[in-house]
Amino acid sequence: MRVADKWESYELCDCANEYRIERWGKYCVARPDPQIVWRNFTKDFARDMIDSDAVYHRSEKGGGHWEIKNPSMPESWKLKYRDLTFLIKPTNFKHMGLFPEQAVNWDLCRRLIEGAGREINVLNLFAYTGGATLACAAAGANVCHVDAVKGMVTWAKENARLSGLADKPIRWIVDDAMKFILREIKRGKHYDAIILDPPSYGRGTNGEVWKIEDCIHELLMNCNRLLTEKPLFVMLNSYTTGLSPTIMGYLLNNTLDLTKQRMMISEEIGLPVSGRNLDLPCGSTAIAIFK
Repeated sequence: MRVADKWESYELCDCANEYRIERWGKYCVARPDPQIVWRNFTKDFARDMIDSDAVYHRSEKGGGHWEIKNPSMPESWKLKYRDLTFLIKPTNFKHMGLFPEQAVNWDLCRRLIEGAGREINVLNLFAYTGGATLACAAAGANVCHVDAVKGMVTWAKENARLSGLADKPIRWIVDDAMKFILREIKRGKHYDAIILDPPSYGRGTNGEVWKIEDCIHELLMNCNRLLTEKPLFVMLNSYTTGLSPTIMGYLLNNTLDLTKQRMMISEEIGLPVSGRNLDLPCGSTAIAIFK
């Protein structure tokens, strides 16, 4: 497992009883995580849950709500990772606007781009609030940031501004990933690197149903058509428990051009739990790095 252990302003304080307790800057929040099936009945864990600034409660009917326990906690605040700055806020879907475990992938993207010795064009699909976009732009790449949700693209633009990257060559696109890819193919566009962070389930801009097991193969086949003759990497992230790192590696090998030599990395990514000999798995990444 590759672990995001370079954070200073974020901390996974503890996790048990289907909850994780996290520090985001000055504020601690407790959020449900169904994979945390082990139990902790200590007073410390119960106390930390009670003392959290905010707790997300699931609803039996689906979704849930935040209980803001600290009235002085702002609606949003800033969080830094190295030279990047992100706007953090509790959302209706329990997320905070950032997946901190992805920092290991941001660092890897930066190293690959900085070591390429040439101009790199990156396509970031399902790009959310722009963590990978900002990392690639900070490394000197031209980035095309695509997400179907206008609010997420607006949030990503704000993160770019906060990080001093607003003037970098970033295209901000609100569109369905597959539709955008097909239009780029028709336009004859090509990219040196492609990052994909697809949801397990979702709907497109016109209500199209996305289910990763049914759609991912076609998506990757079309991404392969967008690669330059000398690509740098293709990165696939997943939070779907049925897609193991090995299966994701098979997916990339099965859909990418076999004539291009590459190295494949397929691993879980995760977060260290403070004060415990424990790393929490938070998804998987497969990345093809071309030689």
